Amino acid sequence: MKNRYVPIPPLFFFFFFFFFFFFITLHYASCQLPPSQLTTMTNLRELLQTKWNSSSQDLPNPCSWTGVLCNQNNSVITGLSLSSFSLFTIQDASSWSSLVCGIETLETLDVSNNQLAVIAPPLLLSSCGGGGLKVLNFSFNMLSGNIPSFQSSLEGLDLSHNSLHGVIPDQITELVNLSVLDLSYNQLNGPIPSGIDQLSKLQQLLLSENNLSGSIPSGIGQLLNLWQLILSVNNLTGEIPPSIAQITTLKRFSANYNGFTGSIPLGITRYLSNLDLSYNKLTGSVPSDLLSQPNLQTVDLSFNNLKGTLPVNVSKSLFRLRLGSNRLTGVIPLWSFGNDDPSLAYLEVGNNSLTGMIPPELRLCKNLSLLDLSHNNLTGYVPRELGDLNKLQVVQLDHNSLSGEIPDEISELQILNKLNMSWNSLNGSIPPSLSKLQKLMNLDLQANYLTGQIPDSFGNMNSLLELQLGKNRLSGVIRSLPPNLQISLNLSRNNFEGPIPASLSRSQSLEILDLSNNRFNGSIPNFLTQMGSLTQILLSNNLLTGSVPRFSGKVNVSTEGNINLSYPPPTSPSVDRKNNNAASVGIVVASAVAVVTFIILVVAAVIVSRKFHRVNDDETPHSPQLEVIKSKLLTLNVIHRTNIDFTKAMECVGQLSSLVLKTKFSTYYKAAMPSGMSYFVKKVDPSAKIFQLGRHDLIEQELETLGRLRNSNVMIPLAYALTVDSAYLLYEFTDKGTLFDVLHGSLKKCLDWTNRYSIALGVANGLAFLHGCPSGPILLLDLSSKGVMLKSLDEPQIGDIELSKVIDPSKSTGNLSDVAGSVGYVPPEYAYTMRVTMPGNVYSFGVILLELLTGKTAVSEGSELAKWASAKSKEKHNVDQILDSTIRWTSRVVKDQMLAVLKVALACVNVSPEARPDMRNVIRMLLNTRN
Repeated sequence: MKNRYVPIPPLFFFFFFFFFFFFITLHYASCQLPPSQLTTMTNLRELLQTKWNSSSQDLPNPCSWTGVLCNQNNSVITGLSLSSFSLFTIQDASSWSSLVCGIETLETLDVSNNQLAVIAPPLLLSSCGGGGLKVLNFSFNMLSGNIPSFQSSLEGLDLSHNSLHGVIPDQITELVNLSVLDLSYNQLNGPIPSGIDQLSKLQQLLLSENNLSGSIPSGIGQLLNLWQLILSVNNLTGEIPPSIAQITTLKRFSANYNGFTGSIPLGITRYLSNLDLSYNKLTGSVPSDLLSQPNLQTVDLSFNNLKGTLPVNVSKSLFRLRLGSNRLTGVIPLWSFGNDDPSLAYLEVGNNSLTGMIPPELRLCKNLSLLDLSHNNLTGYVPRELGDLNKLQVVQLDHNSLSGEIPDEISELQILNKLNMSWNSLNGSIPPSLSKLQKLMNLDLQANYLTGQIPDSFGNMNSLLELQLGKNRLSGVIRSLPPNLQISLNLSRNNFEGPIPASLSRSQSLEILDLSNNRFNGSIPNFLTQMGSLTQILLSNNLLTGSVPRFSGKVNVSTEGNINLSYPPPTSPSVDRKNNNAASVGIVVASAVAVVTFIILVVAAVIVSRKFHRVNDDETPHSPQLEVIKSKLLTLNVIHRTNIDFTKAMECVGQLSSLVLKTKFSTYYKAAMPSGMSYFVKKVDPSAKIFQLGRHDLIEQELETLGRLRNSNVMIPLAYALTVDSAYLLYEFTDKGTLFDVLHGSLKKCLDWTNRYSIALGVANGLAFLHGCPSGPILLLDLSSKGVMLKSLDEPQIGDIELSKVIDPSKSTGNLSDVAGSVGYVPPEYAYTMRVTMPGNVYSFGVILLELLTGKTAVSEGSELAKWASAKSKEKHNVDQILDSTIRWTSRVVKDQMLAVLKVALACVNVSPEARPDMRNVIRMLLNTRN
């Protein structure tokens, strides 16, 4: 069949092009904003100066500007976002708000993430935007005082993350068009308005992180459009209204961290996807239908007073189930999920009174990532079937009555990070196959009946940070140990013999070493004195001989019970007083001569230096040791620009006499300039090959941005020099050292509570500043007391802010320890997410706060401070025993404030990232402790 060609008349093309150009012309004509709106936007841009990004400023049509929303044909402006515009710098708040309100078609306004202290009156008028705004977002500002009155036109109101106080006004219930109301993260008190049920269009009600009291209004069930109800972290009491179960649209209900009592309403999860009622005082049993609803994804009922047994029916869509720290009894049910693999990834039922065996049927939960059955009364063997769960990352079976041997199948869990089977009745030997777990970071098998030796293959476990084997029946000579231990090595209360293993010398970051109550013999090796991270060495009750080496004063060494040990003489032998006096006179004279000579030399050096060694921004110094590719001054301070000499700065790098501090990722040197001023020169170590080699352009760009920051509690780089494989940054020198050195060293007695509180506020201020940077949050890879410098005893500065910019975690070896900070400061969720976050930084800050409160180190006696303090805080009658005894007795006022700050610290180290406050609210909470 032939194709047929049908000719198209020329007249068709004429009309086609005519109409095409007509519609194009009409479209462009309609795209032009009204002159009044063009004028308004031009004036607004001039008022805000450079706040709009440069790519937007050159575009003629404001509809193309970043943050400007227009209607479909770009003929009028309907929305405006001034988020992160640093609006606090504008003196007359009404000027920009009047301009904004003059846009008569404006419906939505977003001014979030600024530092506005008030809502300008024009924004509250019904004439704003012509007929009143529909959506107003004032979140992440500095609003204070009471909530003002708004126009009834509002459909969305976000005032979250401010400092508003007082009660929620009844006027809010008159905003009948509201679909979203977010008042979370403020200081609001009083009850939830009883007339809240009048907001019939409400879809989201967010009131978390306030001081609200009273009960949930009974009419809450009448909000038939509600799909998100968040009441977490308040002081709400009473029972959960059964009417909540009748809201067919409700998908998420969170009321954790309150004081709710009574039982869980039947059918509450009928329509829910997410339920969180943890940390309350709920009683009764878990309803039999609670876990079986088809749309259910997460349930958290932990830390309540629930009794009874676990429900038999569980939905295969359930992803996370947390029932820990209740009073549940009975056995773990044989859950049936049908033919499909269940979604369950997190199963936490620890700290209950469950009995029976661990069901082998758990192997059906193929997606299980975390299994916590600890602190129960479980018996029987550890199922071999657990080896089938190849997605497991955390297994906690500790504090039960499990028996039998550790199954070899556990070694099939190739991504396992943490294995805890301590405090059971396990026997047999430690399977050598466990060394196949190359991702394992924490192995705890203490307090069992294990026999035999430590397998030689453990020397290949490069990721292991903690090894707890104490209180077993292990024996023999130790030939090999994991090379990168950091948290603790506990071999106490066994029958080990032979010399202290030389393989220990590889663990240069180890903090706790416990070899006590064994049969180790020979001398105490000198390499232990060179392990700079050690804080505690327990060698008591062994057969050690020889002389005890001299350890640093910061190391707590226990050697009692070794009858053949000898101790070195005092470091300062006595001398004849007369000779000593004569020597003193000679020293004084010699010192005077030396000082005069030194002054002459310094003056000469300064003159020569300023004549020949003054540097400018483009100068690239050359060091015989290091080939500097580029160096540059970042600071605009004339004093620093005059005094910094790159050549002198680089000469100190690598010299032991100049070494001041070494942290996880950086090494600090002290560099004395020819002028006499001193600076820190910090080398960013290319640890684990995660330094961004070859990307000097990116590093320079990031350092330029950091150099423009201004905050008194943050170490801002003044200059930098780049070599092929490292970056060298210059900072102001602080002679007080780190917070760790002062708090846990000889100056500890100089830190009273006033100093410690000032330090806490300063670090909080610096971290809040970094998290709120307009260019995007700066997250800290390693926030610890060793990374906080002290300019004085109450002026802290956060260091290592550039690590997130010049270190690339994607190039790490895959070990969490490569990028997740120092031991004791790493939040628990990093083990699963391998991702640094703002809530993770808050956790690290909480640990620093606990250090200031307790005087203890982040890892003390083999236990992490955060875990110890959290457990101690549950002993209500002994809570004050957590506090540092050297200062808590100063006065009743001091003790009360310390207890109030302790609550802040415990909130920061909460195991749930979602429950931790952000840093701006941490500051608010800390300031409130002064009242």
